[in-house]
Amino acid sequence: MAFCTILSAALQGLAVEPVQVEADVSSGLPIFHMVGYLSSEVKEAAARVRTALRNSGTQLPPKRIVVNLAPATLRKRGASFDLPIALAVMGALDLYDPAKLTGTLVIGELSLDGRVREVQGILPIVLEARRMGCHTCILPKGNAAEGRLAEGICILGVETLAEAGNYLRGECRIHPERKRKLPSSRDLQEGLDYRDVRGQEHIRRAAEVAVAGGHNLLLIGPPGSGKTMIARRLPTILPPPDLEESMEITKIYSVLGLVDKERPLITGRPFRSVHHTVTRSALAGGGVVPMPGEVSLAHGGVLFLDELAEFPRNVLEALRQPLEDHRIRITRSQGNYVFPADFILAAAMNPCPCGNYPDLEKCTCTPAQIRQYLGRVSQPLLDRIDLCAETVRLSYEALRDKGPGESSGKIRERVCAAREIQKRRYRGSRHRTNACLAAGELERYCTLGPSEEHLLEEAFHRLDLTARMGLTARSYDRIRRVARTIADLEGEEKIRAPHLMEAIGYRTAGYKYRGGDIR
Repeated sequence: MAFCTILSAALQGLAVEPVQVEADVSSGLPIFHMVGYLSSEVKEAAARVRTALRNSGTQLPPKRIVVNLAPATLRKRGASFDLPIALAVMGALDLYDPAKLTGTLVIGELSLDGRVREVQGILPIVLEARRMGCHTCILPKGNAAEGRLAEGICILGVETLAEAGNYLRGECRIHPERKRKLPSSRDLQEGLDYRDVRGQEHIRRAAEVAVAGGHNLLLIGPPGSGKTMIARRLPTILPPPDLEESMEITKIYSVLGLVDKERPLITGRPFRSVHHTVTRSALAGGGVVPMPGEVSLAHGGVLFLDELAEFPRNVLEALRQPLEDHRIRITRSQGNYVFPADFILAAAMNPCPCGNYPDLEKCTCTPAQIRQYLGRVSQPLLDRIDLCAETVRLSYEALRDKGPGESSGKIRERVCAAREIQKRRYRGSRHRTNACLAAGELERYCTLGPSEEHLLEEAFHRLDLTARMGLTARSYDRIRRVARTIADLEGEEKIRAPHLMEAIGYRTAGYKYRGGDIR
C-alpha cells in the first residue's frame, strides 16, 4: 500500500475541527513534502517525524513522501500532528494494517528520540471525537488521565512512537486508561473563611446576595477596610459545580494547558484576580491566534478586579459585552471565535486617589481630582454592576473582637438553598441564576405588587433628581433581579417591599460617589 489516512483534529479557539492526515509514498526523487495550509511549526514536523522514525527503528526508503492535512482551507497550527503524521507514513509504507485505525483519532507531539510529548486541548478533542463516532483515541500517556474524563470512548496512552507502532502491528498490547474516581471538590480555598472577617456585616450580606443570584458586586471604601479580604472569600460560599459545569470549565483550562496531570477535572469554582496592568486581549481574549482570556478563565466562578479605577478605560470597556451576554465574541479575518464568559464580577476601588473620601478631615484630594478619579469607570459599565456596597474603617474594638463570625459553610447553605429555588424555577430554560434573566422575562419571574411598584417608582424619581446620573432602564431591571434573589434567600415566593428596599439600597450606594456634589 502506498497511501494511508488517519483522523486527527485541530483546535480553533475552543472549537475542534477534524483533520484528515494523508500520506502517500511513491517512486521519485527522495523528498518529504507537506501541504495543507500549514503554519511554520507544522511544517517543521517533517524534520521531527523523520528523525523520530529513524530513532524508533524505522528507516524511511529513498522515495517521494507527500503528506497532506485536509481540509486545505483550515489553518493548521501546533505540534500535535506529529504522531498522526508519523503513523500515516508508516501505514503508507505497509508497516501495519491501516484498517486497525478505523474509528480512531490520533494526536500527539514527537520528540527527536521518538518519545510522545503532551499537547494542549485534549479534553475538547476527545469529546469531539466521541461526537463524531470514534471508539478510540491514541494520545500521549501524559494526557491519558485528562482524556479519560470523557465517557464512552477508549483512551490509549502511548509513551513512544515505537510503542504505538508495535501496538498497531499486534506485537504488544496497550491497556486502556481506566476511569479514575473523581477527586473531592476543592472549591473551598484552603485557609479562607468568612469567619475571619471582623465587622462589615452589611458587606458580607451584599456578598451573600451577589453569590446567591450570580450578580456583579462593587466594593467602595478606604484602603485596609477589608474589600480584598471579602472578595477573595467569595468562592468559599459558591455552590460546588455539577459535573457538566466542571467539564465546561476544564475544557477552557485544557486548551490553555492549565489542567493538573493527576487531577485534570476542575471541581472547584475559579477565582481569577487580575492586576490593573492587564492588557485588553489578556482580559477579554484574543491575539493573533485567538485564545480565551481572563473572563473565560473565570467562567463559572469569580473575576476580581482590585483597584478598579486604576484599570485603563479601554480595558474595562471590553467587559461590557461579556457582562451582558455571558460570552465573548472575537472576530478575525479567518473566522469568528466564541468563548464562554459567565462569571461574577467582583470589583474593589477607593473612593478617591488618597482613599479617605468622604472623611474631609483626612482626604487631601480636590473635588476635581475625585471626579476625575471616579470618572475612569464609565456609566455603562457601572450600570452592569448589580450591587454596590460601601466599606468603612473598622474601629479598634471591632478588630479586637475575637468572637467567631459566621462561617462560609453556613452562608453557603443559604446560598445553595436559594440557588436550588432558582434551579427549579428555571428548569427547562437556559437560565441558571436570576442574574441571567432577560429583560422580557422580568414580568413573569419578578412580578411586583402595587405597593412595590409605587416604592420603585418613588426611588426612580428621587434618584433621578438627586444624582447626576439617575437610574437607567438597565439599572431598573437589575434592581428587580436583585430583589428576586433577596426574596429567594428569604424563601419568599413574591417580592416584598423589604426585599425591594434592600435591592435599591445596594444600587444607591454607588450614586453617593458618582452623582451630585462631591463636597
